[in-house]
Amino acid sequence: MRTMNILLFLCCAAILSSPPGCGRGTKSVTMAGSTAFQPFAEKLADQYMSKQSEVTITVQGGGSAVGIQSAISGAAQIGMADLVILPEEAQVLTTTVAARDGIAVVVNPANSVSALTTDQIRDIMNGKIKNWKEVGGADAPVTVVSREAGSGTRSSFEQIITDISLTEDALIQDSNGTIRETVANDANAIGYLSHGLLNEKIKALLVDGQACSNESITDGTYKLVRPIFLLVKGTPEKEVQDFIDYILSDEGQQTITANGLLSAK
Repeated sequence: MRTMNILLFLCCAAILSSPPGCGRGTKSVTMAGSTAFQPFAEKLADQYMSKQSEVTITVQGGGSAVGIQSAISGAAQIGMADLVILPEEAQVLTTTVAARDGIAVVVNPANSVSALTTDQIRDIMNGKIKNWKEVGGADAPVTVVSREAGSGTRSSFEQIITDISLTEDALIQDSNGTIRETVANDANAIGYLSHGLLNEKIKALLVDGQACSNESITDGTYKLVRPIFLLVKGTPEKEVQDFIDYILSDEGQQTITANGLLSAK
């Protein structure tokens, strides 16, 4: 816990010390947090700044815990968190759901396994299942890849799957992107990430017979789903509220859905 607090302090300090857009605009907005939503926030920020030249929007990552603490401390005017359940300390913040996101369980395309049950996923993450042959795959050791403590993706994954005590052999990665690259480069790896980041380098598994698709997320048959929250403390300044309103607008939501997430509406 002490180590996590130190990491959060350093991340928030880095956000506070970051130059707000290198002088591009006269008004600045800083966002920080969820690495799953970060690339979407960056795209939305670029679109918004192309229309509002007086505003500079800086987007930082760091994970959902950093997003919450940054919003509370004032290091960021908007925190981003991708959690099924927000922690108690976030109750001082005003929350807005910007999008919804599935969590895909992914393996290397060379892996013959195409489906797992929730119980099998739990046993793999806990280290109870150590070889792919135990779930119908090749005779090869399982490489578990997970996010770090404080990650919203990890917290949501563990809240939905439940009863996970992550194996000590797990490879820990600091973003959805590094999870994807690790799995893409290891034929025996399994991990989890935002379904908005799926590509041909990795293969999403069926979970309890359901695909991680827009359709199954929308109709509720795929269970690994979490909201993406925007978090602000107190009454937001006009430029902050205007950008949040843009994210929730038809244009902003179309950008979100076109790039792999689901609309908040």
